[in-house]
Amino acid sequence: MTIAPGFTQWIPLPCGDFGRILRDPLGFQLRARERFGDVVRFRNGPFLIHFLYHPDHVRLVLHDRQRNYLRSWQYRLLQRLFGDNLVVSEGEFWMRERRLAQPAFHRERLAKYAGIMADATNRLLTRWREMAVAGQPFDVGPEMSRLALEIAGRTLFSRDVSGEADAVGNAFAVVGRYLERRFNNALSSPPVWVPTPNNARFKAARRTLNEIVMGFIRERRRAGGDEGDLLSMLIQVRDEETGEQMTDDQIRSEALTFLIAGHETTATALTWTLFLLASNSAIRQRVRDEVESVLGDRPPTMADLPRLGTTRMVIEESMRLYPPIWAITRQATADDHLGGFHIPARSMIVLSPFVTHRHPDFWEEPARFDPDRFNPERAAKRPKCAYFPFLAGPHQCIGNEFAMFEMRLIVALTLRQFDLELMPDQNIQPKASLTLRPNLPVRIKLRTLER
Repeated sequence: MTIAPGFTQWIPLPCGDFGRILRDPLGFQLRARERFGDVVRFRNGPFLIHFLYHPDHVRLVLHDRQRNYLRSWQYRLLQRLFGDNLVVSEGEFWMRERRLAQPAFHRERLAKYAGIMADATNRLLTRWREMAVAGQPFDVGPEMSRLALEIAGRTLFSRDVSGEADAVGNAFAVVGRYLERRFNNALSSPPVWVPTPNNARFKAARRTLNEIVMGFIRERRRAGGDEGDLLSMLIQVRDEETGEQMTDDQIRSEALTFLIAGHETTATALTWTLFLLASNSAIRQRVRDEVESVLGDRPPTMADLPRLGTTRMVIEESMRLYPPIWAITRQATADDHLGGFHIPARSMIVLSPFVTHRHPDFWEEPARFDPDRFNPERAAKRPKCAYFPFLAGPHQCIGNEFAMFEMRLIVALTLRQFDLELMPDQNIQPKASLTLRPNLPVRIKLRTLER
């Protein structure tokens, strides 16, 4: 039995190697892979963790042997806090929910969402035009968050949630800080029922989000009909095998998960994409030339997607360098061997898209922004799981095509109207929180393009 190399810290306090992981999880893991290789073992008091970085290991954990690697305690915490949904569930319940939700993301439904996405984006760009004329720089992150939230609200619920934007945004922020604190301080964080100020703020934020979503569900139940959105589909769909429908509580949990995950990860990915484009004029011009050639003055449709290849490659390269979901955790249910090393049962498994996406054995000059890595010829030469921003295997993100369509449309419409300039003296670096966010505001200035 060969034990993987790595670290041992017998007292699980936020100091030593564990403290370094908490302070700089990205840098720590990059250095650990360089020092120890593709399997790194970390004994932290009673806890055993294995970090896996090779694409073959990712494939085994998420696909080939996924039944042995179930969601870890972080997902179980989310399940207790928010209820069962596709993100946290396993087994038969997960399979049933996936069958019920899948039709909402079929290509014919995505095509119907194009007009919503284009309308929301164009209204944002109209406001940006005023800032461009004034030469006013701004932080692109909050702009992308508001846009993604509007699109999520209108495609999920057929309504603009901007009226609830402050309440939703504030609740998201409270929930995000709370979960990050719980994940980083698993041993010292009191249970949610303990009446601490942090727990009280979290429960109030959770109540706000649940009440907003349940309000949407009740309104739709009263009104009836099919609005062509996700909520209508979740209310009406029946399991083909059992004839069962979702309860309102199941619909709430799924819809809330789609709202949170769909808007947060998309906004983060778009922020990084616009940051990279603003930093590279040659790539910006390539995308603009492609958009002009394919679209002219008309809005994008689903039929245009295959022809927006450069736009797609830019977004994929952005998500390689800065994957919004930067780490994925699982727990081994039985002993296994990976990469020649023993993986004992109950070991926590950490997969890191951020580290694997920068693995020098599969990515030449991995820190460089090079969208051409994703042309079909070069992409075909890499192992499939060298790139997994949307996970892989049966639990691959159900909304991946939705997100890629949305991001391509937003980037195309933006570069058709504006040139982007990154404001100088910004040391933008990735910060590992619940998603991979910039450590500082990404301030850009726009120049209106004459058409």
